[in-house]
Amino acid sequence: MTLFDPRVTPARPDLAAAQLRGQVAADDYVQGRTLHVCAGTADLHHAPAPDASLDTQALFGEEVTLYEDHEGWGWVQLGRDGYVGYMSMAALAEGQIKPTHRVTVNRSLVYPGPDLKFPARDALPLGASVCVRATMGGYAQIDNAAFVFSGHLLPSGENQKEFVAVAERLLHAPYLWGGKTSLGIDCSGLVQISLDAAGIDAPRDTDLQEQALGLPIAVGTDVAGLRRGDLVFWRGHVGIMCNETTLLHANAHHMLVASEPLRIARDRILAKTSQPISAIKRLEPA
Repeated sequence: MTLFDPRVTPARPDLAAAQLRGQVAADDYVQGRTLHVCAGTADLHHAPAPDASLDTQALFGEEVTLYEDHEGWGWVQLGRDGYVGYMSMAALAEGQIKPTHRVTVNRSLVYPGPDLKFPARDALPLGASVCVRATMGGYAQIDNAAFVFSGHLLPSGENQKEFVAVAERLLHAPYLWGGKTSLGIDCSGLVQISLDAAGIDAPRDTDLQEQALGLPIAVGTDVAGLRRGDLVFWRGHVGIMCNETTLLHANAHHMLVASEPLRIARDRILAKTSQPISAIKRLEPA
């Protein structure tokens, strides 16, 4: 049988996706069905329990494929990056929403009507996908009794101009392993959602991002010659260069998204983990 990355392969010893029949061993195979995330943010856990480790998060409107529904937990694969895990069925609804717009601010409140005086019923994070049904007085209707401010949305076919500027808006957001929103985010989540806002697909985890993104550039021990948008990788960590000397990264040292000189971050990480910089990648040729 072929070996697959378990993070992005819907296969367990007892159950696997039908399309993997003959490629992975499982007791049974099932054809998945399409659902979408109907909560502002939905946690994807490593096991079907609320206190199981958080692997990543899915955002409102994101398509998922459901392979098992058991005792309130769905075993799913995310449509955006292929991550596999367990999600509360309460966060899922049938079918696709066919999004027309994306949220472009850190959080946009959801109101039961087109009026800011209504109490908010939810909040949509940066990158959430919505289907606008109508517009009323500066608000977009995205569902029955669900409205968001139209100025917080961008048509799905349009992208934000610069991913670094998106990442900079998340400065000081708290660090959360597996997080992907302004309420909590990790290093690879910061890179992924920022690139996504600029129309660039990125895998979820640091090692996969290092493999998939950009071209490697050679940098000496003085880490000179970098520029805005370069991605700096360590084993298990990644940051974004804001300019030739400053690194922006979600990290467990500050427990938030911090901006600091790359040399300081490099020396601290090396002293603490013995991990040197493994690669610096540039998304566009110099």
